[in-house]
Amino acid sequence: MAPSTITPVILCGGSGTRLWPRSRKAKPKPFLPLVGDETLFEATVLRCPPAAGFGPPVVVTGVAHLEHVEAQLPDLATAQVIVEPIARNTAAAIALAAHRLPADTVMLVCPSDHHIGDVAAFQAAAREAAGLAAQGWLVAFGIAATAPETGFGYLRRGAAIEGSGGFGVAAFVEKPDAARAQAFLDDGGYSWNGGIFAFRAGTFLDELKAHRPGLAEAVRLSVERGHMDGRRFHPDPEAFAEVESESVDYAVMEITTHAAMVPAAMAWSDIGNWQALHDAQVRDEASNAVRGTVELRDCTNVLVHTDGPRVSVIGASNLIVVVDGDEVLVTTREGAQLVGKLSGAANQ
Repeated sequence: MAPSTITPVILCGGSGTRLWPRSRKAKPKPFLPLVGDETLFEATVLRCPPAAGFGPPVVVTGVAHLEHVEAQLPDLATAQVIVEPIARNTAAAIALAAHRLPADTVMLVCPSDHHIGDVAAFQAAAREAAGLAAQGWLVAFGIAATAPETGFGYLRRGAAIEGSGGFGVAAFVEKPDAARAQAFLDDGGYSWNGGIFAFRAGTFLDELKAHRPGLAEAVRLSVERGHMDGRRFHPDPEAFAEVESESVDYAVMEITTHAAMVPAAMAWSDIGNWQALHDAQVRDEASNAVRGTVELRDCTNVLVHTDGPRVSVIGASNLIVVVDGDEVLVTTREGAQLVGKLSGAANQ
């Protein structure tokens, strides 16, 4: 049986380079309205409402993004905001939240920069995952793979867990090459690992202490020595500086003997580059998508985003054009993978 409430733990950060020039270090993609009118962060919070069994969110962010978080939280009065003094990856961020919650709280860890098109499917998967988490499982969302993606890690489905819609995790698989990704898709027993997890706060901390005792102790001390400032909690900077930077996958999920997964077909995208954003948007009959003042003639599969100047495109296919202030990006869909390596993105 699922717990009465699920606490969303929303992780906010990022450097913003892969969606340059719209996304910048000072205001990365979680805080931008890239799909629809809401920002990705706002949408993350809003798909976890009290009416669907969710409690007030805990947001973990850095000093650089605190202003955006507090401006965009739909109900700042009920949320708790944990302010990391420095970025130390997801294992530490989740551990901070776990220390600030009762041990039996079921946490639903959500990145703040993903798009989920089917909110009802997400909420159903969250309830299924919460039920398993309440039994002591550490649960990953196994996102239905729809293409042979090489940019995601994968989960290999194990045996069904009796009395639930979940499965054990037979293996966490690193990002594959194109041939292996196609083999995973053909096999049907593999899902994308989208970085959405559910577990009890106490269970997670026990596993972290067992597998990464130094990391666990440094986070514990940073919380013990931290302080409140209104709704904000500030971990102790000196103790937190000793925390090892490691992802939750490496630190816990790939090692624990209690890893489970719930299947989730929920129109998910990590909006990892401009091509992924194009795929997530509503497109016209020629697969074009635009935002801003744009005129297209005889175009197919074109994405144009402009924050001011009119953009006119004629006779183009498989093209992406982005105008942000005095920066202009023009790339093919294939080139979108390299945007983060541009000097403009690196020096933003």
